[in-house]
Amino acid sequence: MNMREARAMVKALRSTDTPAPGGLADTVMAEVGLVDSWTEVDGPIGPLFVAWATTGITAAERAGDPVGFEIEHELRHGRPLRRVPEMPARMAAQVRQRFEGERTDGPPIDLDTLTEFEQAVLRKTLEIPYGEVRPYSWVAREIGRPRAVRAVGSALAGNPVTFVIPCHRVVRADGHIGNYGAGGPEAKREVLALEGIDTAELEQLAGSGVRYTGSDSTHIYCYPSCRHARRTMAKHEVRFSSAEEAHDAGYRPCRICRPPEATPFAA
Repeated sequence: MNMREARAMVKALRSTDTPAPGGLADTVMAEVGLVDSWTEVDGPIGPLFVAWATTGITAAERAGDPVGFEIEHELRHGRPLRRVPEMPARMAAQVRQRFEGERTDGPPIDLDTLTEFEQAVLRKTLEIPYGEVRPYSWVAREIGRPRAVRAVGSALAGNPVTFVIPCHRVVRADGHIGNYGAGGPEAKREVLALEGIDTAELEQLAGSGVRYTGSDSTHIYCYPSCRHARRTMAKHEVRFSSAEEAHDAGYRPCRICRPPEATPFAA
């Protein structure tokens, strides 16, 4: 069914004297992308409102005012939003898998209302593994815009699909947890703790000026939350305040978490 046929069907359903099955017109409109759907789901630290279109998830935020959620979504996407009892089964399973750190290729996410830069930031953030964090500068460097750290922060602050796109896994360059648009620093610590991250230890390392940890048996340095760093036995762990310090000690960057390499003119 194409768009013209769908519009004609909806018009016919609305004009007929015979009542159509309840919700049929909305269902037809949703299937051809004229109406988006939303429902409430269990999130990592409380209920979430999640909206989606035929192209994927369009919004996710902590549950609050449903009317405000619908209005804001329509203003952003130009399509009305209808509440439904539940998400499509496959999408719901993919969302759950993402929340629980399981491997999944989905769910599909629609970021078409964002700029190319904002989309690049959010899609790169999707690559940060469950139970690990990266600084804003890492995201900027990975998308080829190393000087755009502030802009990366702004893009993450405007993340329309929180928790599904894990902006909570991005921290300050000095290693401190930083702020979080979906509930502030305490909410950020809570969701990171659920993923197995010891946020108190991260803050302690940051407060001590530690940016990277290495292993004296492999001579590789990582971000402290990298899964390889966490496998290093305490007796083999070496701590560094900069990539230059690690380089001067004969260490090379981890190929998994990809910390920065030493630069000749580093401050």
